[in-house]
Amino acid sequence: MTTAKMISIGILRAVITLVLLSVALFLLYKIQSVVIYLIVSLILTLIGNPILDFFKRRLKFNHVFATIAVLFIYILIISGFIMLAVPLILSQGEYLSVLNTVSIENKILQLIDQITVFLESHHIDSAQVLQEANISSKLNLNFIPNFLNALLGTISSFGVGLGSVLFITFFFLKDRRIFILGARKLIPNSYEDQILNSLEKTNHLLSRYFIGLLFQLFIVFLLYLIVLFIFGIPNALIIAFLCAVLNIIPYIGPLIASFLAALLSMLSNLGSDFQSEILPTTIYVLIGFWIVQLIDNNLSQPIIFSKSVSSHPLEIFLVIIIAGFLSGILGMIIAVPLYTIIKVIGKEFFPENTIIKLLTKDI
Repeated sequence: MTTAKMISIGILRAVITLVLLSVALFLLYKIQSVVIYLIVSLILTLIGNPILDFFKRRLKFNHVFATIAVLFIYILIISGFIMLAVPLILSQGEYLSVLNTVSIENKILQLIDQITVFLESHHIDSAQVLQEANISSKLNLNFIPNFLNALLGTISSFGVGLGSVLFITFFFLKDRRIFILGARKLIPNSYEDQILNSLEKTNHLLSRYFIGLLFQLFIVFLLYLIVLFIFGIPNALIIAFLCAVLNIIPYIGPLIASFLAALLSMLSNLGSDFQSEILPTTIYVLIGFWIVQLIDNNLSQPIIFSKSVSSHPLEIFLVIIIAGFLSGILGMIIAVPLYTIIKVIGKEFFPENTIIKLLTKDI
């Protein structure tokens, strides 16, 4: 029979649970940077595990030297990206130090005027819309110097974060067996086999996924670079790299990349004739980018992703779309890894379920 004392104890437990949960969430909020470092380090560890095993099995490195070699590869890749950006920063350093925002505003307004003339020459009544929008009064680039100062602070923070991530990744790779043994002690004996099998399969599939993602981004980067070189767009390496990184966002990222490429193509030709030079070059670049995205969406992306996580391309498409509706862009980015983890856990704990059997037959 339920008594007042039992009800009081139940309420007290619920209150204590809510308080502890609130404190935990508050602490996570306060240390969110550390949480991000741990997540990024975990991703780098998953990517580095196959490379580590390659050094140990094929090149006969011991575990510590293999770990150092993996970190060295990461440092080389990061240094390569930085060296890619340094020439652009150096070439623009003098310009940025005497940044004339009024001049930039005038150039952009000049481009808008050229667009207006072009539309009028083709009997398109869009010039009036541009004038009514009063772009000249709304265009204000005085924020740029402040943005550059903030950017320097961000670069400094990035350096600290990068060092922290590499440090954590080193120990994740070096002491992975210690972590596994520690986790095994915390796991109840009745679920030990299922959980350990889930961790092993998840590690294997996600390692393949992230390596496949890097390979896919590299292919897109090369194709973008070829398109930009063909049409003589300045700073082609930087633009191709930025647009390739945007491909991390499924479906939406390539659209943003196309817009960015078109905008930078226009701005790089400011001062030229709009109808004979700016517009044709921009259209050609857009067509080139759309062809690259067509190749990526129909060939490289489905093959790489479906093979790496053992899922059908249509299955991946639906998962990404649903995640996008539920959680936006962030959901789309983490959709495939999270779905893979759920599939592995489902197969280990509910192997007789008909739907799970159908979805996990290739795992």
